[in-house]
Amino acid sequence: MSMTTGNSGGYSSDINVTPMIDILLVLLIIFMVIVPVTPKGLDALVPQPPKDPQKQQQPNDRTIVVQVIYRPGAAPTYKINETDVAKGDLLPELTKIYSNRAERVMFVRGDDDLNFAYIAEVIDIGRAANVDHIGLMTPKIQAGQ
Repeated sequence: MSMTTGNSGGYSSDINVTPMIDILLVLLIIFMVIVPVTPKGLDALVPQPPKDPQKQQQPNDRTIVVQVIYRPGAAPTYKINETDVAKGDLLPELTKIYSNRAERVMFVRGDDDLNFAYIAEVIDIGRAANVDHIGLMTPKIQAGQ
C-alpha cells in the first residue's frame, strides 16, 4: 500500500501497478528469448544454370539424369543419360550405377505434357536405389535462363 499526501493522512486503497509492469516486462523478455527465431524449411537441391552461357558444357560423367519422355497415347519412355532403358530395368541400372559412388545425386527431367505420377514413380525408384538427393529439372533450368 502507498501513502497519500494530502489532508486525509490515511492509507490509499489504489493498487500500485509499478511492480506488475516490471514483472510483465521480465516475462515478455523471457518469452521473446524462448521462442525460436529461425524457421525450419525443407532442403532442396536445384541445379544452377551455368555462369557463362556462351561456354559449351562438357558432359559430366558424375551427373545422372533420368529422362521421362512423353508419348501421346502410349506409355512414356525412359532414358538414363541419353541411354534408352525400359521401366523395369530402371531399378537394376540405377542400383548398379550408385553401388560404388560416394556422391548419390540424381536429376529427373520430364516433358511438359507428362503426368506427374510418372515422375513420382522415377523418384520412388531412385529412393529404392539408395539415391540420397533427387532433383527435378525444369525447362527454365535446362535453357540456362
